Amino acid sequence: MKDLQILLKNEQGELARMGEILGNANVSMEGGGVFVYNNTGVAHFLVEDAEKGKKALEVNGIQVEKINEVLIQKLKQDVSGQLGKICRILAEHQVNILTQYSDHYNQLVLVVDDYKKGKEVSENWKKGLYDERH
Repeated sequence: MKDLQILLKNEQGELARMGEILGNANVSMEGGGVFVYNNTGVAHFLVEDAEKGKKALEVNGIQVEKINEVLIQKLKQDVSGQLGKICRILAEHQVNILTQYSDHYNQLVLVVDDYKKGKEVSENWKKGLYDERH
């Protein structure tokens, strides 16, 4: 899975158009979100085939700014503070979070500035190596 970083016009129907383009290309969005900043829609969506999605969008005039590697992490839903804990651990390892959202399986999706370091932290989190310390 990868993250498509997409720029959209801040106009009625633009998100619908993006969704229809990806749907017609058989590219399923597995999570993500959109916000408007400086009158531009900034979208991040988790997809299986990022190159196919990028091509479909760009052929139809929608700018894909970047394809990002992602960290996907299942947090313990019954334990409060999980988001803060994993974000703190990433910060302690000098990994900056650029984008955060959830997928359809309630998993945390992160785009970070140092994927290699972030992946190591994420894998150690999955192994429970930070449970005692935090």
